[in-house]
Amino acid sequence: MQPLNYRHLLYFWVVAKEGSVTRAAQRLGVTVQTISGQLGQLERDVGRALFAQQGRRLVLTESGRLALGYADQIFQLGEQLQDALQVRTDDRAIRLTMGIADAVPKLVAYRLIECALRLPQTVRLVCHEGKFEAMLSELALHKLDAVLADRPVGSGVNLRVFHHLLGESEVAVFAAPDLAERCRDAFPACLGVEPMLLPTRNCAIRTRIEAWFETRGLRPRLAAEFDDTALLKTFGRSGLGLFPAPAALAEDLRVQYGAVPVGTLDGVREQFYVISNERRITHPAVEAMRAATVKTIFPPSDR
Repeated sequence: MQPLNYRHLLYFWVVAKEGSVTRAAQRLGVTVQTISGQLGQLERDVGRALFAQQGRRLVLTESGRLALGYADQIFQLGEQLQDALQVRTDDRAIRLTMGIADAVPKLVAYRLIECALRLPQTVRLVCHEGKFEAMLSELALHKLDAVLADRPVGSGVNLRVFHHLLGESEVAVFAAPDLAERCRDAFPACLGVEPMLLPTRNCAIRTRIEAWFETRGLRPRLAAEFDDTALLKTFGRSGLGLFPAPAALAEDLRVQYGAVPVGTLDGVREQFYVISNERRITHPAVEAMRAATVKTIFPPSDR
């Protein structure tokens, strides 16, 4: 096999991203013939077809999808190399690329990551949000340094990643002041009368909340469900229903959403994890996050 020509690989990568040789040529400022010729040379060098013609479209073959995964890693590392070399030696920044599972409350994500930004060194932060499984896949491909999640990695996940518990909080029910005042003396019976806003079953806490209702013989009057917990709180702020949230965030919820606690779901606790490719965390910003959260965000009295 010939040594890999990285210019050919770059042309392949751009074509795969753009979905078209013509668009790739425009992006790279070269001719279509140049792209086609060097793609052909790359396929001859690796001994595999990387694209197949499907009507008027080019689609990746199985080998092409495999090659694209490696190309993503190669060019991401190239970007990181450029970043590292452009930073002055006496002011070297730490790059922190975080994945945030969409079930993690935005206020929790902010408070957790904000701890990492207090390091003496400059931290260059890049955040990506998405579904839990998608974030794990990105982590396994080394596109992310770590993932914040509301659950550990399950035994059925066939990826070499490791979870680390950051902390946990009791779950309380919050509401806009008028609704909270109406419910406070009737808690928890009011949870079967007043409208409820709940996270979808995409969120790990939903199952625990439903179990709590069941053991108390309550049937919530479900008004709406949300994947995005920030959107849930925004609706809750308008007085459209009661909503659950970590009790540790009570002051943040009061300041940002004007919501106040109505009561606590005794025994229901929401957990938060950082997931990494390492059994022992070595990234300085992630370790700073882990150390700080134990002391400040989830103190022992709330664990």
